[in-house]
Amino acid sequence: MRKQSGNMTALDAPRRIRKPPKKVPENLIYEIMDGKPVYYKGYREVILGEKSIVEIMGSSSLQALIVFYLSAFIGKFIDEEIYTVLINEAGLHIDHKNNLANDIAIFEQSVLTPDKISKKYASVPPKIALEIDIDADVEAMSETGYIYKKTQKMLDFGTQKIFWILTEAQVVMIATSERIETLHWNQDIELMEGYSFNIGAYLAKKGVILN
Repeated sequence: MRKQSGNMTALDAPRRIRKPPKKVPENLIYEIMDGKPVYYKGYREVILGEKSIVEIMGSSSLQALIVFYLSAFIGKFIDEEIYTVLINEAGLHIDHKNNLANDIAIFEQSVLTPDKISKKYASVPPKIALEIDIDADVEAMSETGYIYKKTQKMLDFGTQKIFWILTEAQVVMIATSERIETLHWNQDIELMEGYSFNIGAYLAKKGVILN
């Protein structure tokens, strides 16, 4: 993946890393990258008893609304004889050192064949993946670093296009093996050929006003 200059503003800079708790329950692991656990954002508060697991794993109402919008949008045109759509942090097993999660993943049915659907993570690449914000604790690598690292792993695995919807910045980052670009979400953005979504327009239609 070639980083295209000027298309994306860094979300943050590396920060001083706090020492993680000595013992972290497995149910607080969000993903595995390079054989190392990536925990849910807020896991430290759970360890300290300041929050419950449910509190850190739940989506905000804005995130949930966007997931619904995109899922409903895809459902209106997707050909289920050609594609299979998985949602709800669908697990993706790349190799024994990398298990990732996708908010929405669109697979070609010729790739994710019926025999590959089981109680385990999908072990083949989605054609398209959509991520709404970052659910992982990224203190060790920064948000920008996490996005690029996860995106590159998925592209190397065979995913053709990854969308990152970032609610704080109100932008959509689109990554392919050829380029990466960031667009304001208040415009038509092509998901698949002939089909474009517009998050800003949808939120305006719902009367949602953001600062």
